[in-house]
Amino acid sequence: MVSEPTSPVQIPDFRRFWLSRLAATIATTGMVVIIGYQLYDVARSDYAMSIPAAAFQLGLLGLAQFLPLMLLTPVSGLVADRFDRRYVAGIATAVDMTIALGLAASTWAGMRSLPLLFAFAALHGTVRVFVHPAASAIAPNIVPARLIPRAIALNSIAWQAGAVAGPALFGFLYASTEDLPYWTASVLLALSSILVLSLGKLPEHQGGDAGAVPLRRIIGGFNFVWNERFLLGCITLDLFAVLLGGATALLPVFARDILEVGPEGLGQMRAAPAVGAAVVALWMSWKPLENNVGMKMLLGVAAYGAMTAAFGVSRSFVLSLAFLALLGAADMISVFVRSSLVQLNTPDDVRGRVSAISGLAISASNELGEMQSGVAAALLGATGAVVFGGVGAIIVTVVWAWLFPELLKAKTFEPQFRQRDPDR
Repeated sequence: MVSEPTSPVQIPDFRRFWLSRLAATIATTGMVVIIGYQLYDVARSDYAMSIPAAAFQLGLLGLAQFLPLMLLTPVSGLVADRFDRRYVAGIATAVDMTIALGLAASTWAGMRSLPLLFAFAALHGTVRVFVHPAASAIAPNIVPARLIPRAIALNSIAWQAGAVAGPALFGFLYASTEDLPYWTASVLLALSSILVLSLGKLPEHQGGDAGAVPLRRIIGGFNFVWNERFLLGCITLDLFAVLLGGATALLPVFARDILEVGPEGLGQMRAAPAVGAAVVALWMSWKPLENNVGMKMLLGVAAYGAMTAAFGVSRSFVLSLAFLALLGAADMISVFVRSSLVQLNTPDDVRGRVSAISGLAISASNELGEMQSGVAAALLGATGAVVFGGVGAIIVTVVWAWLFPELLKAKTFEPQFRQRDPDR
């Protein structure tokens, strides 16, 4: 008689999936850091732009990555619900590998230009929009429902560990040889693709609307989220808080011109939030949150805003790293709670579409947050933009606690609503 697993790591498919996420995260987070630093450095050195003008280019970079996400997210969610999620995530990751190879070859050849970097960033954003909903919907298919919170915490460890290793490693690699980070990313993405494609067959996830026309199914996913205030509150809280409070877009400005620590320091600053988040994720994989989860999510977002503002005024590299680590720890609490609530409160037949919508909100908060930061930096300076964003995130938390009292009432991860057919 085979005993029931007591941990996700006892499941072979989950171990392969976890390693796939780790390899992909190291590659993609490292690539994003290097593309941003390259673009800012090219704007300052080759195009002789001022600091505000070059910072604005970082905002445009976020916009270039967001536009494909905005246009293709509804389609990617439908694809994740209609086709084998292993193949969707695996093939998209393989395409991302070719983009990394393109960046490596162009950097090696000395092709430094803003249009080229913007084009590669847009292609990277296009591919990643298909990876997130498929990969996010895989974990609930390979672990029992009772282990999903632990699986989410372990997946967060993979993400945060990759987000620590990727920026730090790629920053040092770039300082050594500018094209080396992209060659490394291509190898890691190839490994990630192979691992996810090696997973066993997933359960069928076609729901009652399987025969519906694609447009109706896409609209059904949005209707499902819109009609469930609890899910809507969870998803939009992250959207607006990070949209205002994101400081990562301006880290190249702090690294190059404010703290003057170069690409190596930039890698450490990009890794610092992930260090704090990884510590919290490791703790919650051992002792998951169980009580007053809604209140803890809101407090986590407020603390994230406070640490963002503190980072903005710091002029000590060590203190800046500490504030970024605390920022990541606070963000991890809210992300863990939100991810668990969204996954456990969504039927499997619509999970891909809901994951895509959640992913769109995350991407909008990150990429549009970069655009907002770039514009704000051009108007207020880098310090003013970061402080403004941190205070804004705190205000959003207070407003959302008032607009969505359902969030405060969430005591556990048990479903907060009656699950409906998304097309009714």
